[in-house]
Amino acid sequence: MATGGAGLIALVAGIVALGIASQVLGDRFRVPSIIFLLSVGLLLGPLSGLVLPERIITADTFGGALPAIVGLAVAIIVFEGAFHLRIEDLRQASSASFRLVTLGAAISLVGTAAVVHYALATAWDIAFLIGALLVATGPTVIAPILQVVPVRDRVGTALETEGIVNDVTAAILAVVVFEVVVLSEEFGTGEIVTEFVMKLGKGIIVGAAVAGALWYLLRYVDLSPGNAPRNARLLVLAGALVSYGLANVWTSEAGIAAVATAGIIVGNLDIPYEADITEFKGDVTLIVLSFVFIALAALLNFQDLPLGLGGLAVVVVVALVLRPLLVVLSTTGDRFTREERVFLSLVGPRGIIPASVATLFAVRLQDAGLGTEAETLVGTVFLVIFATVVFEGGLARYFAEYLDVIPMRALIVGGGKVGRDLATRLEARGENVVIVEDDESIATTARNAGFAVHVGDGTDSEVLRSAGAENASVVVASTGDDDVNLLVAQLAATTFDTDQVISRVNRPENVEAFEELDVETISSTMATSWAIDNRIERPALWNWMTELGRSGDVQEFEVTADDVAGRTIAELGDAIPEGCLIALVSRDGENMVPDGDFDLQRGDRITLVGQNQAVQNALERFHPAD
Repeated sequence: MATGGAGLIALVAGIVALGIASQVLGDRFRVPSIIFLLSVGLLLGPLSGLVLPERIITADTFGGALPAIVGLAVAIIVFEGAFHLRIEDLRQASSASFRLVTLGAAISLVGTAAVVHYALATAWDIAFLIGALLVATGPTVIAPILQVVPVRDRVGTALETEGIVNDVTAAILAVVVFEVVVLSEEFGTGEIVTEFVMKLGKGIIVGAAVAGALWYLLRYVDLSPGNAPRNARLLVLAGALVSYGLANVWTSEAGIAAVATAGIIVGNLDIPYEADITEFKGDVTLIVLSFVFIALAALLNFQDLPLGLGGLAVVVVVALVLRPLLVVLSTTGDRFTREERVFLSLVGPRGIIPASVATLFAVRLQDAGLGTEAETLVGTVFLVIFATVVFEGGLARYFAEYLDVIPMRALIVGGGKVGRDLATRLEARGENVVIVEDDESIATTARNAGFAVHVGDGTDSEVLRSAGAENASVVVASTGDDDVNLLVAQLAATTFDTDQVISRVNRPENVEAFEELDVETISSTMATSWAIDNRIERPALWNWMTELGRSGDVQEFEVTADDVAGRTIAELGDAIPEGCLIALVSRDGENMVPDGDFDLQRGDRITLVGQNQAVQNALERFHPAD
């Protein structure tokens, strides 16, 4: 549908508004917003053509500006992903995460290319281009899933690392395949490698130069005391766009490498106003992503989608053969349970990067007279996106519940110093902690410290429910107000039937009121005097207990391993890692200090004391994950 200036402005404004509405709906219904973005795009594009004389959005709607718009959008999205790619996190990432982005990516690339080639009778160069694009799962689809499916930390970390890394590497890989394989078929292996190194190298040079300039401006230039945070946000946004533009001017399609390099470097530098920059950049990315995804989906033609047996074969192989294969090979020998591996296998949706970059390539293929190849490229990529987003993204929570990979969580009501310190200790033990806090400034402080925070009144049952109280193994009321703590404890115990409810009691005379409700209490007065007494009389124990998570650890758990029950501690000597001891055994309410002849039974609660890693290894041995 042709549009004039005013009409185009109204259309763009409408797309942005619908995109924001899609994000809100995604949060409201706890599903990836990309499902709503795709639906809106189809309504404005091919579906509108079925009921109107002309489609609302066509290839001519944006004139020749769409490739430039999409290119800049890709720059912002890639920069956003790269900005969150912390080098320290990669160093500490599990071997499974590393294999997912190396071995897993290679399996996805080659396997996808092969099935596209044989199932759709597509030339190898286009097949490998599609394979390169579909390597990316992407944080834009993984993050919303993890927000509504609070899986165990190791599962979430693996998915997040895979999404962030592959989003960047897949974009660069696809550019290289497109430039040196699709458009330059006369290149041999040597020329392909040379071209790859040249494009990547030039991109890295530009990205590093822009990142260095940003760092200098942010650290050493007065950005105006009153507006420094705002100016810092704008500088970083401008830097992302400048790095993309300069690199593409120097050599075609080097912008992706440049913007990825700039994002990684800036994200890992010590820059001021980082929290402001992150929040602002995330909002800009959401708006850009919403607009671009709706626009790209609207440009689809149903006849371009390979909806026959060949297309079905591609989707089935990508989602149900290659994904499980790469997950199994990548997680072998790691701590993942069978159920967690199945969940990882069922959750690998593709997102905005494959769609955006495929559209850019399709425009250039059409300009080169390769219209059929362009249709195959866009149609196949979008078909896989549709299938994986709708089924894997939409059903992720049901998969997680069926496979029982959503862990019980610890809910802390009160994000003050006590709540945050407790959250730090619990997370160091691998617990999934959510803080509930109604004060915006305190919630921001807790969020900036890296905690999951749910803003709301903890005495409201709906607030607790939305924070995950129905799936909480323990609820802790840690505010400085005893009345609030008492209400929270009542709700947790009666409405949600929480296994363990613990409350901080600020005034000793209120302890009795809590205990009448069978609420476990920690009196601030008694806890302080106890800590001082320990510091005076038992300094070694005090130091040990206050340094938990750094050098030593104390863990109490229930014996669930079948091959442990019925054996004495002496018989289990080899199973107890060096560096830890069984200090206490609780059975039927009685606590005992065991000797070597003490026989353990299933259901005994063991207290382990020892070095951090040794205790964790013993925990896995005696209390394996379900």
